[in-house]
Amino acid sequence: MDRPDITQAMINAYDEYTHLTLDRRRFMEKLTALAGSGAAAAAIAPLLAASNARAEIVPADDDRLVAEDVTYPGGKGEMKGYLVKPKGAAAPLPGVLVIHENRGLNPHIRDVARRLALEGFVALAADFLTPSGGTPADEDKARDMIGKLDPAATVADAEASRVYLTGLPDGNGAAGAMGFCWGGGLVNRLATKSADLKAGVAYYGAQPPAEDVPGIKAAMLLHYGGLDERINAGIEAYRAALEANGKTFEIYVYDGVNHAFNNDTSAARYDKAAADLAWSRTVAFLKKYVILAA
Repeated sequence: MDRPDITQAMINAYDEYTHLTLDRRRFMEKLTALAGSGAAAAAIAPLLAASNARAEIVPADDDRLVAEDVTYPGGKGEMKGYLVKPKGAAAPLPGVLVIHENRGLNPHIRDVARRLALEGFVALAADFLTPSGGTPADEDKARDMIGKLDPAATVADAEASRVYLTGLPDGNGAAGAMGFCWGGGLVNRLATKSADLKAGVAYYGAQPPAEDVPGIKAAMLLHYGGLDERINAGIEAYRAALEANGKTFEIYVYDGVNHAFNNDTSAARYDKAAADLAWSRTVAFLKKYVILAA
């Protein structure tokens, strides 16, 4: 069977549904109108969504890695996460906090943590829905739960996760953070509050208020999809604030690709060329900046 044609209007409708309205019925009505029939909409919807069946690039039992679920102190109460490191590393390794999208700590983000570990990092994929009982299997429920989190408490949990990561015996005592979508926005906010974060990598994340930018101490790497009008509206104000405050940063806008272009579990939005280029830049950036201060 041929793959249905997916238009930019359909992708925009999905973005609106998953980030603004959380109204699936309204989304399917809009998609039906765009696709021409309910049957066509039903075939297209799974291609717009992420699929856990495609989430595993690095096997969970890869014998090059040591991976475990961990519990550690959060800002208030406990946090849970997924910790991965290379097996038998000869020297202390830089740490990276991996922050999930608004679907919580799912198989795709666990896989991203394993990919980072294979690049030579100790990676902690934290579950920021821990205070609400943990990431549920239902993605719509996870999005609703994310929307109810207290922003200040979430930043405190991110900082506590960074502190835990820097204290691990296999690490070099320093940590960066990388995040996607909702997690990219949290990386930006964490950077404005954490004096000890070494690097922040935000994939298509909402920008922090300009007045908070002076608090950034980390080097920042910011990836954006050229077609992502909702998030990209804040780029120039963020760039101006970073420049005005003398911050170390790099901004890349990948032409012709959408929000979530890095997520290879979403057939309609994933762009391999952009994702591979952004990943190579991310790994090089983290290796450069997630080091102990001299």
